[in-house]
Amino acid sequence: MDAPGSPPPALRMRAIRKRFGATVALDGVDLDVRRGKVHALIGENGAGKSTLMKILAGAIHADDGEIFLEGAPFRPESPADARRRGVAMIYQELTVAPHLSVAENVLLGMEIRRRGFIPGIIDRRRERERVAKILEELRHEEISPDQPVGRLAISAQQLVEVGRALVADARVIIFDEPTSSLTKQDTARLFDVIRRLAKRGVAVVYISHFLEEVREISDRFTVLRDGRSVGSGSIGDTSLDQIIELMVGRSVEEMFPTVPHERGERVLELSELAGARQPRRASLTLHRGEILGIAGLVGAGRTEMLRAIFGLDAVRSGRVRLAVVGDVTGLRPAGAIARGLGLLSENRKDEGLLLNLSIADNVTLSSFGRLSRRGWISTRQQRGAVREWIDRLKIRARGPAQRVEALSGGNQQKVAIARLLFQDADVLLLDEPTRGVDVGSKVQIYELMGRLAAQGKAILFVSSYLPELLGVADRIAVMNRGVLGEARPTAELDEETIMRLATIAGDEGESEGEAHVA
Repeated sequence: MDAPGSPPPALRMRAIRKRFGATVALDGVDLDVRRGKVHALIGENGAGKSTLMKILAGAIHADDGEIFLEGAPFRPESPADARRRGVAMIYQELTVAPHLSVAENVLLGMEIRRRGFIPGIIDRRRERERVAKILEELRHEEISPDQPVGRLAISAQQLVEVGRALVADARVIIFDEPTSSLTKQDTARLFDVIRRLAKRGVAVVYISHFLEEVREISDRFTVLRDGRSVGSGSIGDTSLDQIIELMVGRSVEEMFPTVPHERGERVLELSELAGARQPRRASLTLHRGEILGIAGLVGAGRTEMLRAIFGLDAVRSGRVRLAVVGDVTGLRPAGAIARGLGLLSENRKDEGLLLNLSIADNVTLSSFGRLSRRGWISTRQQRGAVREWIDRLKIRARGPAQRVEALSGGNQQKVAIARLLFQDADVLLLDEPTRGVDVGSKVQIYELMGRLAAQGKAILFVSSYLPELLGVADRIAVMNRGVLGEARPTAELDEETIMRLATIAGDEGESEGEAHVA
């Protein structure tokens, strides 16, 4: 309840419900956001965050419940209607028109038109002045109103969307995963902008999986789980462990589940492997039933090493050897798949998945031969096989025919992993397998990795998040400027030691690396 005489929240959502067929997306969610405050909306992928915000932004309609904007009933008919009435949403996938200028994007649908002898013509001079003033308010005068938006960095394109919201005099601005494609420097600049918006009295809803960022930028939070609001409060009065427990319904001690597995015979060997550019030198031995983690700074050559093993990048020198098969250096990806290698790309949207195709097509893409007869694929057999993986990996989907683009990020990642499992890969090359994935899905992926190791699979696991390397891997090797160090048992390492190995000059006299980790 509000204190007597206090102004109502800028935004109040009460008992919001939404179903999509048999799926309950929202089941009575409450949310209060005050003017001049940054309110974090937190939850696993599929918890209902995006659905709730799409209702607020007018993209979809709630089945039940009430929304109040500064005390007045609010039920927008469309995103344009919501924007006119003071609510703007800045999506993770930006909605700019790249061929238009900054000024044209900022004022799209709100053009300034001339009066007088020939009314209706757009007044480019006044538009430019208006947008220049907004950019000055955002302290980004280096962005010209005349620049084509397509030539700007992602961080600058985000500011174009913020400027559009300011032109519409937005009272509530929603940021959906705004830092997922930003550098640390750009993230810091965005946070400065968000703080200035709050000082102007704007109510900001901030959605992110990065809890450290949530703590830095937010005043209050609300956690959604399974379509319900399960907790809210002041960020300053709540620990990250408490927030994680609200998100996943389990204690933080259970974040890295242990699945017993034993190391077997050698299955993959790298000898002085060097790529066209990276890695410079990588030697390692991977065993069956083992999870071998690879740490290092961004740009150290970890991804390039996996790509060279799989045949996506050229090998300049050195050797890749598989047990039984022998030397497989320089194989094409099709040959690597045929010999039991499977790669999970760090970039699932551009490389790891075909988002416009179904779950069934994505899971079976690298092994169509198992489902075909005389060149024809049995869709019945395909969907039956994929339905089994949907159940085993707990993929939240309507069924095998659903398009992958309609799934949450965590469920998309599970589809990408399911493809490796369907092709029955013996050696799994996992590049940042939990990047952009919610906490609950991370736990499921960690548990799956342990189960695969227990089945005798060999896992080479690249990660920039040191706690998960220390919590999941059996051994860890650190890459420093393209040179892979010796793998050591995880029990002998800690975060400080790994960072020292990743940043201090190696045996060839390199200077200290950049002190930033993704």
